[in-house]
Amino acid sequence: MKIIKISIVILGLTMFFFSCKKDVNIVPDLPPEASFITNFSDFNISKSNNDLTNINWKYAAGNVLVWNSIITVGLAVPVASYTEAFKNNDPVYQGDGTWLWEYSFPQNENTYTARLFGTVNDNSIYWEMFISKDGEYDSFKWFSGISIDNSKVSWVLFDNPIDANELLSIEYIKTSDNSGSITYKNIVPEGSENGGYIKYENNNSDDLNAYYEIYNKGKDNLTEIEWSQTNKNGRVKDENKYQDDKWYCWNENLEDIDCN
Repeated sequence: MKIIKISIVILGLTMFFFSCKKDVNIVPDLPPEASFITNFSDFNISKSNNDLTNINWKYAAGNVLVWNSIITVGLAVPVASYTEAFKNNDPVYQGDGTWLWEYSFPQNENTYTARLFGTVNDNSIYWEMFISKDGEYDSFKWFSGISIDNSKVSWVLFDNPIDANELLSIEYIKTSDNSGSITYKNIVPEGSENGGYIKYENNNSDDLNAYYEIYNKGKDNLTEIEWSQTNKNGRVKDENKYQDDKWYCWNENLEDIDCN
C-alpha cells in the first residue's frame, strides 16, 4: 500500500513538473510591441508655439525629445524590423525549441532582411534578431532579449553593424491590461552617459495617469513629468532647471498655470 501511495505521489509530481514546462513545439507569442517602442506623441515639440506661455510643457517635451530621437530615429532599422514581425510572418520550427521568423522589410528607401529566432526554455523565451543589408552587412545581431509570459521582457540593443557596441537596455513590465512600465537605459561601455535612463509608466488613474522619469547621467540630474493622456494637462519637476523641488504645471492647452 505504501509503495502504491509513493508511486501516486511521484506520478503527481512528474505531471506537475511537465505541466509547468513550456511546450517547445507550440509557436511562442512575440513580446508586445509596447515592450520595445513607446509612443512619444504627447510630447511632440511641434505642438508648441513661440511665445512664453508654455515654458513648462516645452521644457518637459525637450527632455523627452532627446530619448525620442535616440529610439525612433537612431534605432529606426531595428524598430522597423520588430514591428514588421507582427505582419503575417509565419515562423518555421528549427528544432531544439527554436522558431524562426524570416522576412524582408523596407526602411528609408532600403530593403533589409530580418531573421528573428525565439527559443523556448522552461519558463522563458530567448530572442535574437539578425539583420542583413545587401552589399553592406550580413546577419548582424542588432538586439536580443528574454520574455517571461510577455508580462516581463528585457532587451539589449547594439549601436550599429560597424561599431557593434551595446547601446541600450530595455526593461518592460506589464502590471495589468492597461498599465505597466518601460525603462530605456544607456549602457554604452565607458560612455559618459552610461547609466542615464528614461522610464515611462502609466496607470488607471482618472487624473495624471502617465509618468516619465528621466535621469541625465552627465549632469547627475533627475527630471520628473506627470500628465493626463486624455486631457494633456500635466506638470514637471526638475531641481536643476527650477532651483527648487516644486512641481510646475500646464493646462489642457499646454499653457503654464500655477499648480494647486
